[in-house]
Amino acid sequence: MAAAHLAVTQAVNVLDAGSLLSAFGALGVAVVLFAETGLLVGFFLPGDSLLFTAGLLCAGDSGRSVHLSLWQVLVAAVAGALLGAQTGYWIGRRGGRPLLARSRSKKLHEGAARAEQLLERYGHAKAVVLARFVPVVRTVLNPLAGVLEVPVRTFTVWQVAGGLVWTVGLTLAGYALGSSVPNVDRYLLPLVALVVLVSLIPIALEARRARARRTSEGTTP
Repeated sequence: MAAAHLAVTQAVNVLDAGSLLSAFGALGVAVVLFAETGLLVGFFLPGDSLLFTAGLLCAGDSGRSVHLSLWQVLVAAVAGALLGAQTGYWIGRRGGRPLLARSRSKKLHEGAARAEQLLERYGHAKAVVLARFVPVVRTVLNPLAGVLEVPVRTFTVWQVAGGLVWTVGLTLAGYALGSSVPNVDRYLLPLVALVVLVSLIPIALEARRARARRTSEGTTP
């Protein structure tokens, strides 16, 4: 039994949501979201696709090899995302910028620059919520908020709000689709790509509004 379990865990692809869920179930959701939102090393983990796929696998389809409990996934997702974000914030408060500086990942540094722009452009509350929906940015914004000394209460309130919308929303979206469309598993990859694109809509809308405001201010006599 132990040997079989070891073989399964060694075969897990951490970049593949289906592989993670097959091996670890709801517990995997909590661990991955904690790492992705709380630890800089977790920036590459598949948060969006993991939530959506987990919700899909909660739908009642006896033909699926993996079936998860919806309430367990929701609890695991919320706990992992909220605890992870708060942990990332405290890491930042206690010296997160040197940790980021030591990283050689170009993608991670680009995410940090974008996170800082979000905080400057939209203010603390809106930036913390929006960052939840942008891969990599949601990883680095939490420690960056700590480094920049965003007030603890402000950060906590808005990371909880954004975390609940992100985790519950994507999980229930996957569950609803899995419950209503037979054999939807066949179209999982394009659906996940669509989820990622949709998650970028809030940022795109805010950027458009910001450009419009700058243009309006530039043309005002």
